[in-house]
Amino acid sequence: MSERIRVLIAKPGLDGHDLGAKYVARALRDAGMEVIYTGLQQTPEQIVAAALQEDVDVIGLSILSGAHLGLVRKVMARLAEAGMADIMVLVGGTIPKTDVGELKALGVSEVFPTASAPENIARFIRERLKAQERHPSGPPGGPGTFGQQ
Repeated sequence: MSERIRVLIAKPGLDGHDLGAKYVARALRDAGMEVIYTGLQQTPEQIVAAALQEDVDVIGLSILSGAHLGLVRKVMARLAEAGMADIMVLVGGTIPKTDVGELKALGVSEVFPTASAPENIARFIRERLKAQERHPSGPPGGPGTFGQQ
């Protein structure tokens, strides 16, 4: 990937805690990515509009409120409506392990629970985007199955 990776970090819903989102945003910036942080309490429509305007490669959703399934469902639907279903979507925060499969079925590429190492997030982004360059229709296995055979 020759261009700088552009990542949008968003806090959807009514969650008012963004320390973790800012920590990840800074770590990705320090890893050489261009990071746009949208701030607190963003609607799915605002997130998709910002992703379109900023021409991002990745959307990172930070959710601690417990409303992750509904919020992600809405963001993914808005992305599809906007013709942007190919953008990598990552979810981080307080996500029960039992919900990870459903999030991936919605099209989320990966879920990073609280306390995930930022270098693992950066590595995942780079590897996934590199795989997409080799396989323009997406990595082998489709969304949410990267590295799983």
